Amino acid sequence: MCVMNIGDKIPEILGPDQDGTLLKSSDFLGSPWILYFYPKDNTSGCTAEACSLRDHIEALAERGYRVVGVSKDSQASHQRFRSKYDLPFLLIADEEHRLQEEMGVWVPKKMYGKEYMGTLRSTFVVDAQGVIRYIFSGKEVNTSKHAEQILKVIDNL
Repeated sequence: MCVMNIGDKIPEILGPDQDGTLLKSSDFLGSPWILYFYPKDNTSGCTAEACSLRDHIEALAERGYRVVGVSKDSQASHQRFRSKYDLPFLLIADEEHRLQEEMGVWVPKKMYGKEYMGTLRSTFVVDAQGVIRYIFSGKEVNTSKHAEQILKVIDNL
């Protein structure tokens, strides 16, 4: 498992978006962007996080940032999630969790005493050259106010 750090470059191959278009990090060269990983479409925390980003998309765009979400859900699930909540950003369907493993966010988790592998909620603030400038991970992500957390960070980068 590769763990990404501040100063590392984002992998070139990201994965297919909700429409099946293969996204690459080079697609974003020249502008900064947000790459966020979340466990599952249509769950309370993940919906709150996505809606926070949706509600602040103009403020992010004014600073030049685009947003891309990633989960292990299918393209069809992502299409429904985007439509239901009017999400104006791309969602990568990482069904085989390849990108999550490469980024170090596919981790052992425990719920009700049962251990399993799952997504560690994480956000990577990426500069215009594809280099990670800031990382939010795990419990430091406030799902309902995540966009505000990101805006505070990028205003100080």
